[in-house]
Amino acid sequence: MPEGPMEQFLRSSHFSGGNAAYIEDLYDTYLHDRNAVPEQWSSFFDTLPRTNGSTAPDISHATIVQHFELLGRRQARPTPAPGSGGIHLEHERKQVKVVQLISSYRFRGHQKANLDPLGLMVREHVPDLDLHFHGLTDADLDTTFQTGPLYFGKQEATLREIVESLEETYCGSLGAEYMHITSFSEKQWLAQRFESVRSKPTYGDEARVDVLNRLTAAEGLEKHLDSKYPGTKRFGLEGGESLIPLLDCLVRRAGEYGGKEIVMAMAHRGRLNVLVNILGKNPAELFEEFEGKRLVNTSGDVKYHQGFSSNVMTPGGEVHMALGFNPSHLEISCPVVIGSGRARQDRRDDKTGEKVVPILMHGDAAFAGQGVVMETFQLSQTRAYKTGGSIHIVINNQVGFTTSRQEDARSTEYCTDIAKMVQAPILHVNGDNPDAVMFAAMLATDYRYEFGKDVVIDLVCYRRRGHNETDEPSSTQPLMYDVIRKHSTTRELYSQKLVAEGVVTQDQSNEMSNDYRARLDKGEFVVHNLVREPDTSLFVDWEPYLGHDWRTPANTGLKLKNLQDVAAKIIDIPDGIKVQRQVSKIYDDRRKMAGGALPLNWGMAELLAYGTLLDEGYPIRFTGQDVRRGTFSHRHAVVFNQKDGEAYLPLANLSDDQPQFDIYDSVLSEEAVLAFEYGYATTAPKGLIIWEAQFGDFANGAQVVIDQFIASGEHKWGRLSGLTMLLPHGFEGQGPEHSSARLERFLQLCAEHNMQVVNPTTPAQIFHLLRRQAIRPMRRPLVIMSPKWILRHKLATSSLEELAGGKFQDVIGENELDADKVTRVVLCSGKVYYHLLEERMARGIDNIALVRIEQLYPFPDVELEAALKPFTNVKDVIWCQEEPMNQGAWYSSQHHMRHVLQGIDPMLHLRYVGRISSAAPACGYMSTHLEEQKQFIDEALAPDA
Repeated sequence: MPEGPMEQFLRSSHFSGGNAAYIEDLYDTYLHDRNAVPEQWSSFFDTLPRTNGSTAPDISHATIVQHFELLGRRQARPTPAPGSGGIHLEHERKQVKVVQLISSYRFRGHQKANLDPLGLMVREHVPDLDLHFHGLTDADLDTTFQTGPLYFGKQEATLREIVESLEETYCGSLGAEYMHITSFSEKQWLAQRFESVRSKPTYGDEARVDVLNRLTAAEGLEKHLDSKYPGTKRFGLEGGESLIPLLDCLVRRAGEYGGKEIVMAMAHRGRLNVLVNILGKNPAELFEEFEGKRLVNTSGDVKYHQGFSSNVMTPGGEVHMALGFNPSHLEISCPVVIGSGRARQDRRDDKTGEKVVPILMHGDAAFAGQGVVMETFQLSQTRAYKTGGSIHIVINNQVGFTTSRQEDARSTEYCTDIAKMVQAPILHVNGDNPDAVMFAAMLATDYRYEFGKDVVIDLVCYRRRGHNETDEPSSTQPLMYDVIRKHSTTRELYSQKLVAEGVVTQDQSNEMSNDYRARLDKGEFVVHNLVREPDTSLFVDWEPYLGHDWRTPANTGLKLKNLQDVAAKIIDIPDGIKVQRQVSKIYDDRRKMAGGALPLNWGMAELLAYGTLLDEGYPIRFTGQDVRRGTFSHRHAVVFNQKDGEAYLPLANLSDDQPQFDIYDSVLSEEAVLAFEYGYATTAPKGLIIWEAQFGDFANGAQVVIDQFIASGEHKWGRLSGLTMLLPHGFEGQGPEHSSARLERFLQLCAEHNMQVVNPTTPAQIFHLLRRQAIRPMRRPLVIMSPKWILRHKLATSSLEELAGGKFQDVIGENELDADKVTRVVLCSGKVYYHLLEERMARGIDNIALVRIEQLYPFPDVELEAALKPFTNVKDVIWCQEEPMNQGAWYSSQHHMRHVLQGIDPMLHLRYVGRISSAAPACGYMSTHLEEQKQFIDEALAPDA
């Protein structure tokens, strides 16, 4: 019979024959007290078969003995100490203590490791790394024990050899944290990688010379910039130069695995060095920026915010690298770059992330302090956002601006402890030991490709200067900078080491520095593996989307027959899927809408927009906290089988060769999720990328993404994005946190046609608006104030003909009244229109026209003028909004409306009707809400004085 999982597991090296007796003793202890044995053993014993079907750990002692006997485990006992007189129980008990000692080193050896190049890190004594803690003494050091679970290369060794091996592996220049991982296979893999080589890399002298070359480049650039532009901010890498060979190793290693693209994020520290020495930016261009060169057609940004892309050659072939732009909000660039990575993976149909690898660089203070780090980690293994694992590098300067004491900087021992939430292995490594850094780099890449999960390298270093080159750091860190002034650079230390070992001569080391400096002086490229004629197939093609403005036409209508064909497909649910009762009613109504028996509501029109786009070849990605059903239960784009809970997506089953349609309910995050979708949209120009807020107010949690990327990314960095945001908006008496999508904030950010802000009021409008965003080749963000109350309003309907033959109307004029009778025009936007309309109908008013401004930015002045021109007898023009006066569109849009009115009739003046100014977005009492609403509706529709 073939071996089962249990037999295969027991046959592993640390269950070799002589270990059976002490494992049986360990198991006996476990039966009495599970917590009295190391976690790895208790976890193993938990997996053993149970008796009588019980789930409690009550396997009989005889059963485990039988397992070992079946596998031939009753063999020789551990080798006793010389002269001990044979096997005895005390020795076997100490064998168990040795296993516990090994476990302690795996758990806590990192707390004894030599991680700080400056030697200032305070390390508390770790008692369970002492022999005495485990009931062992110095007298046992020459006693031979089974090496058990230790990947030592031999079955038995003296305790002295075992301890020396553990010290070398876990307490040297690399401190590994991985025992928090619950997966046994991952822990076993990591333990084997660490212990088999004592946490030391196995690479030759040629590779070590290359590391010295990379360190020479890192140090050489900083010295050159300091001499050429003294006192200029650059957030230099001095003290953390090992980052450059580390990155170089990661890129090469990923290329060996078949990687084709690497996307990188980082904040300020070392960015210029990475641009020049990793991505291959020409030093001459960098020098021009220091001297004030201005980029055309952008406002520009500081040098240490700039992104870049290039191609380099690796042992596995050509690799495209892209470093994302970043604002000063540090960690926010990470989810943006991961989003870009996911888009690249989707473009390549790279479902496991083998071809596209995200590398994220962090500062220690930001990594520990900024909540978006947690949010980004939380995305890492979810369906909508996973990328096969990101490699995180913390450039750990051991100080954040001027905050260095641990009790002020964080509440955890390490800045990296947040990564444990997703069970990422953490490799703390001394930046002054480049060999250990290279080992960490290779292991991190291998782990990422083996398990498809995030991994963290904590590069413990220092900053030789202050927060920037204009600071005097000794005023706040006098002891640290007294040590730094006397401390040799990483390159100097490594060069001395290689010279002492005979790998290079001092002259060769000096020549490296001279050669690099000469190339900088000449303005030559300094990246050794830069591809000068890159493979353009690795790039994202933005050419079709350049040079278009917001008036670029788009034919969003289509033949009625095509529309009906798509409608039939999006309402088709296969036999065998049991649909929930209310959902079944919704789909029954949609079938009537498709046949023309019912007018179309919002949900049907929206799904038709997606269906027709997919039918025409445009891919769609749609995420948000409740998007599959819709927060207000209007969408139901996904049907759940009531028999087995399986999801069925009609929009993903239109045809065999349709483009990708992804719709995911996201994690409960706004900041990281919106940043991810922005990054995705900047890398996927074709199609429609949508993020929907649960309530529009919740976009507040992502304000930094809106301010620093969505609104200003094009103007600062020339980065285009067609991201669409659906923000439910409308005052319905639900309180201040469920009413406003903060329309005023978006309008305040609008300038230079940077984005579109709309407030559509009919199903036909949302149909054409969404289609326009995908079909029109202009790529700028679209912000939609989407409805709640009017999703099912009896007046908010459209016909199939309006979808087939219409287009998006920036302004919807008055079509129900005799223009000659109109003496007042009420301008409005959004939901308030229906309140005005219903009340006008109830009162029989025929002289007050209602004109809807559907697109608030870019402001449609031409269209508004055309809508107002028919009313030649108007004496009064009102702007009516439901938002408080200091919010909504009034302050940002009134000058646009007045400009149009002045062009029609200089005597026309615009006045405001709506709620008074308020500190809160809305009231929380329904009675007050209704009173306020009645008051401003009455005022807007009041008879002429």
